[in-house]
Amino acid sequence: MHEWTGRLAGDFVTTDEELARDFDARLVESARLAFRVAFSVLRHREDAEDVAQEAFAKAHRQFRQLRDPERFRSWLVRMVWRMALDRRRGERRRSTREAEHERVRQVSTSDAVEAGERAAMLWDAIDALPEKLRCVVVLASIEGHDLAAVARLLGIPQGTVKSRLFVARQRIKDRLQWLNPTQSIAR
Repeated sequence: MHEWTGRLAGDFVTTDEELARDFDARLVESARLAFRVAFSVLRHREDAEDVAQEAFAKAHRQFRQLRDPERFRSWLVRMVWRMALDRRRGERRRSTREAEHERVRQVSTSDAVEAGERAAMLWDAIDALPEKLRCVVVLASIEGHDLAAVARLLGIPQGTVKSRLFVARQRIKDRLQWLNPTQSIAR
C-alpha cells in the first residue's frame, strides 16, 4: 500500500516539475512579446512591466488549465492585451475623477458663499411657513416622497397635500422673489 502511495506522490511531483519546466520555457519565449504588447497599449514602461508581471503570475496559476499548451504564446498575449486595456481604462477613470474633483474644488469662494447664502435664505423661507405647510414641503420637495406617501405619513387626504404644497410653494416664491429681479421685470 505504501509503495503505491509513494509512486503516486512521485508521479505528482514529476508532473508538477515537468509542468513548471514547460511553463518556464514557454514564458522565456514569450516574455519579451508580452512586454511589447503591454507597452503598445500603455505607453509607459513601468506600467507595462507591472501588467506583464501580473499576466505572468496569472498565467502561472492557470497554466495547468490550458487545453493546448502549444497555444501558450497567443493565450498569454491575449491575457496581457486585456489586462493592459483594463489598466488603461482604470487610469482614464481615475484621471477623470481627479479632474472633476479639481474642478469642483476650484469653484470660486464667492460662488460657494453665494450658494450658501441662497440656501440659508431658502431655509429661512421654509422655516417661516406654518407647520402644516412646512411639513408638506419638507417631506415632498426635500425628502423626495411622492404625494401618496406624504398623505400616508401625515394622515391627511392626498388632495390636501396637493393644495398645501401649492400654497407653500407660492409663499416661498413670494418671499424669495427679490432674489431674481429679472423674473419680476419679465412679468
